Amino acid sequence: MQKIIAQAKTFARDENGITALEYGMLAGLITVLIIASIATIGSTLKNVFSDVAATI
Repeated sequence: MQKIIAQAKTFARDENGITALEYGMLAGLITVLIIASIATIGSTLKNVFSDVAATI
């Protein structure tokens, strides 16, 4: 039983997994921001091209 407790304490103090988790969360946030900006720019460009097509 003491071996299991010692392994749990070692696992709790290990920071390598936390670093990987932080990188994963950062990558997810960047992905969400890129998707949001592309969606906004895409709708704006659609309106610009529609105006140009209507003018022509």
